[in-house]
Amino acid sequence: MNKYLWASATALMLTGIAGCHKTQTTQSYEAVPVQRRNLVVSASASGAIEPVLTVDVKSKASGEIIGMNVQTGDDVKESQLLASIDPRIPRNNLAQAQANLQVAQAQLSNAKAQLARSDTLFKAQAITQTEYDGAKLDYANANAAVIRAQSDLENARDRMNDTKLRAPLAGTIITKNVELGTVISSPTTDVGGGTVLFKMANLDTVQIRALVDETDIGKVQPSMLSTITVDAYPNRPFEGSVLKIEPQATVQQNVTMFNVLVRIPNPGHLLKPGMNTEVEIHVGRRDNVLAVPNAALRTQRDVASAAQVLGLDPNDVQQQLAAHQQQPGPANRDSASLGGGVASRDSAARRDSAARGAGGSTMTMPDGRTIQLPPGVTEAQVRSAFQKRMSGQDLTPAEQNAMAAMRAAFQRVGGGGGAGGGGFRRNSGETSSYIVFTLKQGKPTPVQIRTGLTDLDYVEVLSGLTEQDTVLVLPSASLLNSQRDMQQRMRNIGGLPGVQQQQQTPPRPATPARP
Repeated sequence: MNKYLWASATALMLTGIAGCHKTQTTQSYEAVPVQRRNLVVSASASGAIEPVLTVDVKSKASGEIIGMNVQTGDDVKESQLLASIDPRIPRNNLAQAQANLQVAQAQLSNAKAQLARSDTLFKAQAITQTEYDGAKLDYANANAAVIRAQSDLENARDRMNDTKLRAPLAGTIITKNVELGTVISSPTTDVGGGTVLFKMANLDTVQIRALVDETDIGKVQPSMLSTITVDAYPNRPFEGSVLKIEPQATVQQNVTMFNVLVRIPNPGHLLKPGMNTEVEIHVGRRDNVLAVPNAALRTQRDVASAAQVLGLDPNDVQQQLAAHQQQPGPANRDSASLGGGVASRDSAARRDSAARGAGGSTMTMPDGRTIQLPPGVTEAQVRSAFQKRMSGQDLTPAEQNAMAAMRAAFQRVGGGGGAGGGGFRRNSGETSSYIVFTLKQGKPTPVQIRTGLTDLDYVEVLSGLTEQDTVLVLPSASLLNSQRDMQQRMRNIGGLPGVQQQQQTPPRPATPARP
């Protein structure tokens, strides 16, 4: 599934209709120059915006709310006044505490004077030891009463101050549970925990708890960059980074996923708690590297069919590749590993064929390969989603899931090389060897290249090509055969009014048997 493949297919269908009234040789490939690009491979996930820290604001004072200074959505500073509670009872208690302190201080003054007189009388032996000891005890009790009255006064002042509810931290009021006139209870006296007046959160930094499929979780690491998009700002991506990966898996509809926490700076508070998001975690990145479309890649087993599409002799193409492999060079040293890679991909294809009995839909690719789609995803959904993506339309969540399922199916079979199969692995930066056709002196010529990272549209070229080269993006032989069959059916029904059939049906080339 590649945009170049579908573009070529559409062009071939249109030229098939035009061929009914105009005789010309149809060019069955697209020449694409080798260019430098930035390749980013991402693991897709979805989630919702949530605050990093949320605080339930309660009042230590009980009573009726007589003042409300903030509303939902207000940004407040630390210690800013939020609400006022009826202060009458705390004010009366404060006045009583002040009076009790004055009494205690007067009693202490009297006890101190009495102790001084008792000390003088005791030295003159005018009072007994018991009377002297009683005077000292009265002084100690008076002193303790003063300290007790001071503590009561401080507590009364605190309860009076608690009638002014202030913000415990700088943040945003996200919910408000009370209004003017509501009678609230204090958590210090209510066994039920007291009344929650507000819920606050600091939205300068938010996070996403994204669910990442288990096939991609092994590539995700902390501190990886991420791109986040929300429906409210479709053309404005936000940047974040992976904070951590939760160790416990979550299973939804028989799909195993892991929670990944992504932190996002949010200075303008554009991201609101609860917003649904799409997260792209950048698990691989290459900047300013040579890249070619994935549809241009071919393996050894696809060379013969590609040669037929270009009108070349498959035997001549094989001889040119064999002669190139015998020449010394870094690219040719990888030719031996190419055969082993093909064998391993053939083995993977056989394993996938044996696993197709497990259920779910299958999808036949233009090169003849069949991939297994997960349960609940159909070929029609994948094709519809791909066409909308190529036309620039927004995809629904169901269509996004269909595209993700198709890509995962490609990864399982080791596919994704566009029209030729290629056999590359998504999200992999491992070196692989492939064959592309380039234009040399106006003639298609096979060239073996080494590739690196791929993003399902383009693949990094490590060796074998330069910026002066041009690669050919061409459809599979089976697609051309289908186009010729359509032309023949149109001729059989007599054509359209005013259309003269001047072109003979070209011979249909035989498709070589796949190994």
